[in-house]
Amino acid sequence: MSIVTRTAQTDAPILDVLADRWSPRAFVSEPVAESKMASALEAARWSPSANNVQPWRFIVGTKGTATFDTIAEQLVAFNRGWAAQAGALIVAVAETLDDEGNERPWAIYDLGQAMAHLSIQAHSDGLFAHQMAGFSADGIREAFSLPDGLVPFTVTALGELGDPELLPEGMLRDRETAPRERRPIADLVIVQE
Repeated sequence: MSIVTRTAQTDAPILDVLADRWSPRAFVSEPVAESKMASALEAARWSPSANNVQPWRFIVGTKGTATFDTIAEQLVAFNRGWAAQAGALIVAVAETLDDEGNERPWAIYDLGQAMAHLSIQAHSDGLFAHQMAGFSADGIREAFSLPDGLVPFTVTALGELGDPELLPEGMLRDRETAPRERRPIADLVIVQE
């Protein structure tokens, strides 16, 4: 197997775990170890949130389980084609309403922080995460009987890095080995004095 390394060429020093993190589509088709999943979820649990509300919830399906298969069925065909090989699929769910039915306007932001913590911990433990928006939120909501206020926001494929040669030729394989690119800082910062 040819392991792909795609360390970011940064303009300023950052932590190695951040520079080395990327989102592959080639995964080893084996379940994620329970201890690594526990650590990833623990990192998400300890991420910051507005007023310490912690408005994140997760549906975790490990390869070989009915939950994994149900999540995979809700992915768009393109994503299902590669993500079904991952060791786990995680639905990131935002709790957008409080107990009285009031909106939690920062819930999605807080969920994003939880997923960032989860993905960095997972990467530190030798796993890779690829977050996706291409799935049926309504299908997830129905399949898992989610009440109003629990909104499926993304699905993440999680697992050990696989051989990109096992991906279909063309776009998928080319993306897996292409140089990483980001906009320059000057395009991102609106004001800095």
